[in-house]
Amino acid sequence: MYGTVKGVLTVPTTPVRQASVRAHNLALVLHTVANSADRPSRAAVAAVTGLTRATVSALVDDLVAGGLLVEVAPPPRTGAGRPAVGLALSAAGPAGLGLEINVDYLAACVVDLTGTVRLRYVEHADQRPADPAQSLAALGTLAARARLAAETGGLTVAGAALAVPGLVTSGLVRVAPNLGWQDVDAVAALRAVPELAGLPVTVDNEANLAALGELRVTGGNPTFLYVSGEVGIGAGLVLGGELYRGVRGWSGEIGHVTVFPDGRPCRCGARGCLEQYAGQEALEDDVPLAAAALGIALSVVVNLLDIPVIVLGGAYAPVYAALRDGIETELRRRVLTAGLAPVELRAAELGADAAMRGAADTVIRAVREDPAGWMRRTAAAP
Repeated sequence: MYGTVKGVLTVPTTPVRQASVRAHNLALVLHTVANSADRPSRAAVAAVTGLTRATVSALVDDLVAGGLLVEVAPPPRTGAGRPAVGLALSAAGPAGLGLEINVDYLAACVVDLTGTVRLRYVEHADQRPADPAQSLAALGTLAARARLAAETGGLTVAGAALAVPGLVTSGLVRVAPNLGWQDVDAVAALRAVPELAGLPVTVDNEANLAALGELRVTGGNPTFLYVSGEVGIGAGLVLGGELYRGVRGWSGEIGHVTVFPDGRPCRCGARGCLEQYAGQEALEDDVPLAAAALGIALSVVVNLLDIPVIVLGGAYAPVYAALRDGIETELRRRVLTAGLAPVELRAAELGADAAMRGAADTVIRAVREDPAGWMRRTAAAP
């Protein structure tokens, strides 16, 4: 690594080892293939990355042997000469296991390295009467089923990520009001499932993971607010392509923005919170009121943060058409800059699956960012 003083490059501050250079270049080649619009050849990858053809060829051979890339037919050529062999991500290599616990369902999906959903399971059941251990045990059973099916189909599950509707720090669910959870070690509970033994497991807020999932599939504006409508309401804020978590990682609790002071009592202890008027259960009773409440809360966020795009996900995505006019009416009325730059409002592409898809994608992204680490893990496995 090189240090800088007032923008001027200085002497190295830490040694750069050959293994580090190779790890960086493996990730660079994999990233180049993954983000190519076609099926690039080794020569094309060399041209994009600036690496020599010999270096690229050796790296590609390692990535193919590691199950991360496959050789495929190249795109049609218009010129003379024999076309070179193309490269693509392997659909038969590592995969991510995405898990979700929400108020009224458990879910699991498996996503391969190309981003394709290979398996999807949803079990509808009210989780509020269950204690955390019961819910996590049931989810563990579902996760084990998904992992077995994936590996029977030739995939290797690289890890699992869990989406929960609550505040999460360092793998601990500090509070999930609508589930009645407090200080729950969800990671430890899942790792205790025999069929998941040895599998890396992480946990995050469901709206954050849904926002990341939406970011990957849309490839559009890299700055947006994702609003997840379930029994509770969460939000994931993406700024310049990066998820903003806040100082303690607890940002996005839009469901507890006050929309009607002295209004209905909320489970959090306050009154008039957004989720009491626009949560899934309230939405079923009064769509116009839910839309107005959403518009009021969203206008506060836009005025404060200057967000250009709002994406409605979860239970909001299927009823987007019914909500749109009411929300946009409040945004036009309350956003100071509405006449200069109207806010773009749209439904989530991933719909209700966004959180578990985003969870699985975090596993896949980790493999893409560190293919050398993944190959070391598989080489060391018994």
